[in-house]
Amino acid sequence: MDKFETLTGIAAPMPLVNIDTDMIIPKQFLKTIKRSGLGKNLFDEMRYNSDGSEIADFVLNQPAYRDAQILVAGDNFGCGSSREHAPWALLDFGIRCVISTSFADIFFNNCFKNGILPVVLPQEAVDVLMEDARKGANARITVNLEEQTVTTSDGKSFGFDVDPFKKHCLINGLDDIGLTLEKVGAIDTYEAATSQSRPWV
Repeated sequence: MDKFETLTGIAAPMPLVNIDTDMIIPKQFLKTIKRSGLGKNLFDEMRYNSDGSEIADFVLNQPAYRDAQILVAGDNFGCGSSREHAPWALLDFGIRCVISTSFADIFFNNCFKNGILPVVLPQEAVDVLMEDARKGANARITVNLEEQTVTTSDGKSFGFDVDPFKKHCLINGLDDIGLTLEKVGAIDTYEAATSQSRPWV
């Protein structure tokens, strides 16, 4: 998993509330167990017409936001059914941070496990960031995980809270497998001792 320290990037404004996981990645794309390749289907039903052509006014189809790395979204982002494919699709598209006033719990935790930082801020702060994001590709937002701040293109900064353990994992690029591998020495020692004390196992 890639480390997340400081991200300065284009932020796409998506003021819709209750964006659920089926909107993020529709159910027909859940057959794969690969984490790659889902970015093209991110927000599929909002991005494409039935003939596969792009819907021009959808934010991520607009030239200014095609390389967005940050989403500034409405309340209750990631609600709906549990599906790890939702953060996979966001990450594969290039989104590393989602900012909202609130997130659904399962989606929120899945983000951290997949290298995406979900930032919870008060409505007043999200409104400022949303307006900044509407300026387009020339207005870049900076997210500093170490300092726990989000800064607008004109220098206005907002602090956010994050669980210390989740912060440690993101900064060091540790998913569940990475955390386990940190203990590989202790695991090997235990296995060796077990083999000697209980060779029949």
